[in-house]
Amino acid sequence: MPHPPGRDRTVVDLPAGRLRGATEGGITVFRAVPYAAPPVGDLRWRPARPHAGWTGMRDATVDGPSAPQMYLEGGDPVLGGHGSPPFDEDCLTLNVWTPAADGARRPVLVWIHGGGFVSGSGSLPGYSGETFARDGDLVVVSINYRIGPLGYLYPGDGDGDGDGDADGTGGGEGGGGNFWLTDQLAALHWVKENIASFGGDPDCVTVAGQSGGAVSTAALAGHPQTEGLIRRVILQSPPFGLDLPDPDAYLERTAAYLELAGAKDLAELRTLPWPELIGAGGGLFAQTMRWGYWPTPFLPVVDGVTLTGHPAEALLGGAAADIDVMIGWTREEANFGFALDEGYAAATREQVTDRIADTFGSEAAKGVYAAYERARPGSRPADVLMDLITDELFRVPALRLAEGRAESGSPVWAYQFDLPTPAYGGRLGAAHCLELPFVFDNFDRWSHAPFLAGLDPAVRDGLAYVMHRAWIAFVRTGDPNHPDLPQWRPYDTRTRTTMRFDSVVTALDDLAGASRLLHTPAPLI
Repeated sequence: MPHPPGRDRTVVDLPAGRLRGATEGGITVFRAVPYAAPPVGDLRWRPARPHAGWTGMRDATVDGPSAPQMYLEGGDPVLGGHGSPPFDEDCLTLNVWTPAADGARRPVLVWIHGGGFVSGSGSLPGYSGETFARDGDLVVVSINYRIGPLGYLYPGDGDGDGDGDADGTGGGEGGGGNFWLTDQLAALHWVKENIASFGGDPDCVTVAGQSGGAVSTAALAGHPQTEGLIRRVILQSPPFGLDLPDPDAYLERTAAYLELAGAKDLAELRTLPWPELIGAGGGLFAQTMRWGYWPTPFLPVVDGVTLTGHPAEALLGGAAADIDVMIGWTREEANFGFALDEGYAAATREQVTDRIADTFGSEAAKGVYAAYERARPGSRPADVLMDLITDELFRVPALRLAEGRAESGSPVWAYQFDLPTPAYGGRLGAAHCLELPFVFDNFDRWSHAPFLAGLDPAVRDGLAYVMHRAWIAFVRTGDPNHPDLPQWRPYDTRTRTTMRFDSVVTALDDLAGASRLLHTPAPLI
């Protein structure tokens, strides 16, 4: 529907109130739009609540605060930082990018950031929806949600309030956890109710996320309170190999956290300023760290209330069976967290064999080590360890999900990102997160990221062009194929077609077959 003559294209009227956005690069942007009540004071560690709305014109031209998190001045050596001030508990807002706030009913892309459940922000420059909105004629939504102890601490039976909300965003009786998930459910319901005012189609929503955000995406896709809200999902590097705790196991972690924070219970924790809570989370990092494992001080909890099983399981049947799924990983995921660590670089064959024994048993460990050596000729013990962690946490669980969906006839497309970065003498390879600037095709927004140093601009830009448009095609149609991409067939149990994104883009059969066979048989989760 065209705009009435003289109408301000940067103003929208919502049930909650009136918003004024801004035009950036020809795209209309609305920033820091509240989708739930601020989770502060007595609402800390309670399910997301509806926002009360506002009177008058609300300015939506400046990003809101990011969720509280640890912050390293100067950034980290890989991403250069994954969240920057200001931080505040009043963070339940989202950003919207649209070609026009009209009645065009464009496909909608909802982006959920990752960050190991402890970092990140939906308003990071690299997650700008501008390129998708402009190149794909899409409406893009990126959300902030509670992370770290404020989003993932499990308070135990009854302490999470558990009274729920009319829109289905709360926990049930018995005290649910996963406050991050109640935030994201509230955001999806906000999209359903409001996105048409921004020119989006509430019946054509794709939810995409990377790493921890991909776990969120899967949890949402299989959730009973999102039925009919999600048509497609894109799962980028989901760490589905994580062993998610049940309430009893998580309460041990909660007790350790309370001790670190110097509080006897949740009531005392509610009196502490959030910087103290984040600081105590840093102590939990140290307590939960194990050699050869990705550190995860906070995790989703399978509480039986807000989350009844591992998020990957829900994508294998039920209401999520008909959702279109794209899933992929990077070739050397684990290099992100380990390859620049001198201690891991100096790992011995004996250390790595012992780590392999954790998974395969001591009798099989030497044979598995030899199999990894054969798969990567000339590999050092550290390389074997990186490939093992990548397989356990990312590649093999993703393959099992693809296999399971293919066996049941549910649509699924698989890819592997293979382009290595020359940064740090090539030690990072095709590391975790490296595909992100290619997917968004906005390298100017990633200038702070050391892991992109040295990439050949022609190769970089050519691959970004192909990937970005494959994502657009999938969001629009459920099929990632486009004229500049080799034919990408759905994954099936006969050919196991997997798209290989590298300097030359190729569709290969059973690209990760060696990993798949080495880790078979094994349960999905």
